[in-house]
Amino acid sequence: MRALILTAIASASFSYSAFASQICASASLVPDTTPKAQFEIKDDGTVCDKQTNLMWQRCSFGQIYNNDSGSCDNVAQELSWQQALQTANAQEFAGYSDWHLPNVKELASIVEHRCVKPAINEEVFLATLEKNYWSSTTVEGTPSNAWLFSFGDGKVSNVFSKNSTAYVRLVRYAFCE
Repeated sequence: MRALILTAIASASFSYSAFASQICASASLVPDTTPKAQFEIKDDGTVCDKQTNLMWQRCSFGQIYNNDSGSCDNVAQELSWQQALQTANAQEFAGYSDWHLPNVKELASIVEHRCVKPAINEEVFLATLEKNYWSSTTVEGTPSNAWLFSFGDGKVSNVFSKNSTAYVRLVRYAFCE
């Protein structure tokens, strides 16, 4: 009986991991929108986008970059929009204190349109959840809502109340070489 249970658990784990893998169209059919060469990956948990001159945190808020393993430890945190703004303004990371919640255009710049589950370059941005991420941009005409991106499919949405919760990836302006 115990062997049967272990087999079932192993099978379920294998099945889940098969579904958890990122899906990308062939680069020959759909070009990369965020190629790795566009980014300067630093060993302090940040990455600098040479095209936009934006420095991003490689991990979602709540996670901690582990330079030894090149991965994100801990669990990403969901925040309300107001909490996300306040957290960004108070954040000190990698020697910088000028982090902010990205606006909708900044957040759109890291969406990898060639991929889903998640719709982001996983070599550059680590452990990104297939969930909604806040932008700082309020929806015009609906001040109780803010724009966000789903990194599950890379789509933008304006139907979420600022009282809802979503994940956060912080950004700052930088000069990238």
